[in-house]
Amino acid sequence: MTSPVVGEVGEVSEVGLVSKMLVLGARDEQLPLLARVCDEHNVIGVVVRHEDLPSALAEHTDLGAVLLAGDYDGSPAANDAIGAKLHALRPELPVILQLTDRRQHAALPRVLATCVTDTPESLGSALDEHVFGVTLPDALVAGIVEITTARLRSLFPTLEIDVAPPSVVRDRIIFGDAFSLIPLEGAWCRGYMLMQAEEEPVIAALDSMTEGDGRTADFRELNSVLGELTNLVWGAFKNRFLNGPAVPAQPLVQVPLLINHRHRYISFGSDNPQLCFRYRLAGPGVERDVVIDQRFVFSLNWSPEDFDDSGEPGDSTVCGEIDFF
Repeated sequence: MTSPVVGEVGEVSEVGLVSKMLVLGARDEQLPLLARVCDEHNVIGVVVRHEDLPSALAEHTDLGAVLLAGDYDGSPAANDAIGAKLHALRPELPVILQLTDRRQHAALPRVLATCVTDTPESLGSALDEHVFGVTLPDALVAGIVEITTARLRSLFPTLEIDVAPPSVVRDRIIFGDAFSLIPLEGAWCRGYMLMQAEEEPVIAALDSMTEGDGRTADFRELNSVLGELTNLVWGAFKNRFLNGPAVPAQPLVQVPLLINHRHRYISFGSDNPQLCFRYRLAGPGVERDVVIDQRFVFSLNWSPEDFDDSGEPGDSTVCGEIDFF
């Protein structure tokens, strides 16, 4: 199941904004160059063998793109079949076709972009355009981490908090068992914030914090904590980032949200990526880490040129790495 490690992502940007990409069909001799491109563009590359693709897609539900080798599985027909499969399973993911020769012709209808193996800047350009295509101010990303970790500490004072590198996600897969959703309305942005969590670890953590008082937590306590966390973060976000000019009084466009529970799928009605944060909480008496998955989707309006941070962001520098499945 595990592919050879070929490199690591080095120093990342000020706030460590990354994205995860499945790498399909890469040859061993191509891996060092791919690792360098991942390093330069803050991409976490997940190298997957053909037989492991279904399990990799099931495990990695927070992807930003797929890199598909032009000679994957030996023939154009096989490439077209895998492209069709990816499109059927995760149509929101941009598929980048990696050609071994610039004279090759990309005929796959579901491929969003192409790059050439010996021209790494072509892959970098495709990542910049189709994965990191939305400007996300560093002060916004750092401020969200600072706001959220402070509220998590107030709710879980006995647990240590580890923050994963904030990431750009193109997937639309729901994480965990419960989530809260609250709108964000400002002059420079309109969209939603999600808080998602798995039920059992949160309930176990709450039980460990109230051990000895005879109470046992259940899903209602999970709902209460998730709702309180959402409200606290939303209030701090609003006070810090949405204190500028009011939203114009003209009628605002609304787009329906679509949730498919069977497929754990949520759509906000636009192609904008999700800004994802994951907080891992652990400590004495907690057998399974609590993971809080936080997402921001600016699907209704996004004008980062008008963004104004009225506060000072804290130190939230983080580092990434390249993983192999």
